[in-house]
Parts: sequence; C-alpha cells; structure tokens
Amino acid sequence: MPQHVQGVIAPGRNEPVRVETIVIPDPGPGEAVVKIQACGVCHTDLHYKQGAINDEFPFLLGHEAAGTVESVGEGVTDVAPGDFVILNWRAVCGTCRACTRGRPWYCFATHNAKQKMTLLDGTELSPALGIGAFAEKTLVAAGQCTKVDPSVAPEVAGLLGCGVMAGIGAAINTGNVGRGDTVAVIGCGGVGDAAVVGSRLAGAAKIIAVDIDDRKLDKAREMGATHTVNSRTADAVEAIRELTGGFGADVVIEAVGRPETYEQAFYARDLAGTVVLVGVPSPEMKLELPLLDVFGRGGSLKSSWYGDCLPSRDFPMLIDLHQQGRIDLAAFVTETIGLGDVEKAFARMHEGDVLRSVVVL
Repeated sequence: MPQHVQGVIAPGRNEPVRVETIVIPDPGPGEAVVKIQACGVCHTDLHYKQGAINDEFPFLLGHEAAGTVESVGEGVTDVAPGDFVILNWRAVCGTCRACTRGRPWYCFATHNAKQKMTLLDGTELSPALGIGAFAEKTLVAAGQCTKVDPSVAPEVAGLLGCGVMAGIGAAINTGNVGRGDTVAVIGCGGVGDAAVVGSRLAGAAKIIAVDIDDRKLDKAREMGATHTVNSRTADAVEAIRELTGGFGADVVIEAVGRPETYEQAFYARDLAGTVVLVGVPSPEMKLELPLLDVFGRGGSLKSSWYGDCLPSRDFPMLIDLHQQGRIDLAAFVTETIGLGDVEKAFARMHEGDVLRSVVVL
C-alpha cells in the first residue's frame, strides 16, 4: 500500500523549499521504490527551484542519490530488494536508434516511473530529473537503479548520480582526453573539479584550472590541476596559451555554461582541438562566434550530457577506482546535512562555499 514519507519540495518559482509529507505508491511494472541514504545538493536542483528548467511546480527536488532498493514491480529483473544502488536520470530504453546502433549513452527515449508521487492532498509532484531523492524514499523506473559495491559510503556513491559523473565523463568520454594531452577546465565547482579528476585519470600531462575564486583554484590543485588561472585578474585565453607553448589546450572543458566562458574555451583550444560544454546554460542565453573562426580552427565542438556515461558501465568502474584509492570521490563532500537544511545549502552553493552539501538520511 502507499507509504507516507518526508521529502523536500519547491512549491513555486524562487519560493523557499520546505519539507512535506510525500505519498509514495507501490511500484508498478518496471518500477522500484528506493530507500534513500544520501543525496547531493546539485546546482540543477537550484535551477528547478528558480523555474529555469520548466514551470511544472511543485517539484520534489534531489537526484544525485544512493540508497537501497526496497521493493520492485512486475518484470524487474536487474535489481532486487536489498541491492545498494546509485540512481541515474537517464535510464536507457534499449530500442531507440541510438541504443540499437550500440551508442546507448545517446539514448533518445530514456524513461522514468509512470506513476506519480503526490502530496497528501493528491497534488502530483514533478520529481527532479525523474528522481526526486530529497526524500526518505522515492519511486523510479528500475532502469534508473545501478547496482554497485555496497561497502562504499552512500554520500560518496551518490555523487556519481550527476555532478561528479558529468565532470569525469566530460573528460574521459566526451573529450577523449589522452595520455600527454593538455587540458584546460573553465569553472572549478563540483563538475569542473570532477573534470580535473577525469583528466588526471586519463593521463593528461598538463591540467589548467580556470576560475574567478582563489578558494576554488586551491581546491582544483588538490584534485590534480597542475596550473591555475584566476580569470578575474588575468586573461584566461592568453594565460592558457602561454602555459601551452602559445598553442592552446588540446581539450578545453567549459563547466560554467555561459556564453562568455564558452567563447574563452573556443579560443583557448589548440587548432583542431576540442571544446566540451558540460556547464548547463539557461534558455535565454545566446552565443555568437564568427563562422569563419569555427571553420578555420577545425577540431570539435561538443556538448556533454551526463558525461556521455553509461551508468551500468561507468558507475561500478568509478566506485572500484575509488575503493582502490586511485580517485578520491570523498574529497567532493564538503558537508553532510539533513532534509531541513537544503535551503541553507543552496545559499552556501551560491556563495561558493561548498563543492557538495550532501543530505544524509
């Protein structure tokens, strides 16, 4: 029968979030109920609160999560009650043209739970990225559950559900960073620092971190950046070129999502280099570049959705690397908080005080 749990909702555009009682239905065919153990506070949740993604309020926020499968619906075979899982927001369909061509990370028909979670009065909730994990339990499509080693801390594992995977994947999957490459990362929040980690993991010889906040640049060095540039006091493009023999970086990862920083990335890459946009722009943003420069500089201009990851492949691999000590996912966790502290976490995020606040239940 339906369960009543506590969850964090965004009731309207730019209104403070609040904790409400959420009704979780029993899982239907292809669905699972997951008991949430930890969920990171991601910038995308703030976008939802601000109405920058859509206006389908009220939202049940939270999506960067790990927990234990409590129950599954008819036809679910990949996970079972008791499995420790990371939730993902791109459950591949297996039948679209991308999936059938062997590129499921580009799936065009990812799916979510068909049933709706509600408030006590029956108001239907829109779960953030189809997950809604700032809650004691949530209902998802079973394909959104990726089983991983249960010995890893939930507050660490959950980060792969969005930001850390997006950054690491932008480097190793989308950017195809290789041994000896030079890489510049513009924007050193959680996603940017994850791109630094991914670049180091891929064997980059030089990793240049760019930001306007010296605190973030210091953290990027801890994560593996070999050089830093404060673009508030220096021209980022000229600094990157100077650090790469005058050529520009082989791969530039833009982790801000603004036209001005994308333009920096475009001109900071070497001829035939690659720009990867992983920062999320807002709908009104426009970009203007001379078409001759786009043609003449060659190379690739790519966007990275979720780090072009395949959760079933990438989540267990990265957890294994963390367990081996080859990457330190725990370094991304600045603080652990409760459900009632999410609004304060948004404020800390805005001030640049945290890489990740993580709700622990």
